[in-house]
Amino acid sequence: MLIISEQEARSLVSVEDAIAAVEQCFAAMARAEARNYPVVREAVGRQDAVYGVKAGCDGSAPILGLKAGGYWPHNMDRKLSNHQSSTLLFDPDTGRASALVSANYLTGVRTGAASAIATKYLSRPDCSVLGIIGAGVQAQYQLRATLAVRAIRRVHAWNRSAEKLAAFGRIVAQLGLEFIPETDCRGVAAHADILITVTPSQKALVEKSWVRAGTHINAMGADTRGKQELDPALVAGAALFVDEAAQALGIGECQHACNAGLITAQSFRGSIGAVIEGLCDGRRTADEITLFDGTGVALQDLAVADLAVRMAAQRGLGSSVDY
Repeated sequence: MLIISEQEARSLVSVEDAIAAVEQCFAAMARAEARNYPVVREAVGRQDAVYGVKAGCDGSAPILGLKAGGYWPHNMDRKLSNHQSSTLLFDPDTGRASALVSANYLTGVRTGAASAIATKYLSRPDCSVLGIIGAGVQAQYQLRATLAVRAIRRVHAWNRSAEKLAAFGRIVAQLGLEFIPETDCRGVAAHADILITVTPSQKALVEKSWVRAGTHINAMGADTRGKQELDPALVAGAALFVDEAAQALGIGECQHACNAGLITAQSFRGSIGAVIEGLCDGRRTADEITLFDGTGVALQDLAVADLAVRMAAQRGLGSSVDY
């Protein structure tokens, strides 16, 4: 078995490589060559933590495995990341465990990659203004991934914490972009060509009337029952795209519009994989509001973990142990 540490994973997988790997797995899902298995997600009963297991298999790669981990909200007090996870890969032909990969960085970068892929296929090519609601660690992944697919010049952002917002602004400035800190979410939405939401909110932060025609939205925060970032009317009025339909309706941003009777599974234009494969239309007009509900699927995690393993083999990194 090959063991890849957190530090090694960071050195092995770039944002651009993650985008390519996740795009391939979305396409394999659309071709019915890859499948995510049912997600387990439970409260731990200690430290207010939530723990989950996501698994799946991409027969086209081939990749088989699972990611286990979750959210420990008090970890910052221990100088650890609140998000902790590991990916275990198996040989699809024998079932033997083949690699254990630290997945904290990889979870962040694959989430940014999924959003960037939706931006690449669904946003207007001339988009230059990025709006981000939420300025935590994931916002940095979102920013760098978006820059890989669109020529962004200006960033508007909001966060509940002024300190986090200022820190994010310094990162934006270091990348040579103009940064506009906003005092509310409306200010972000009003200026954005591309709007990304990455918060743990459990109530709508963005109203339908705030969003301009032609905006593309990546709703990336809702991945659990109860989480919400967008007005259900905004969701219902947009051209909807998903990573996986069942997850979007059950735990994604779409759950609230669905529960209100505003949308059904038939409301989705398609998956982002179907757009990649040319199986459904993406954006149809310049004025259309497009929305990608990114809930995060196991195959994203497996794709970037497999990439790390392959890169480690090429560079002679990782620790090989008998198992």
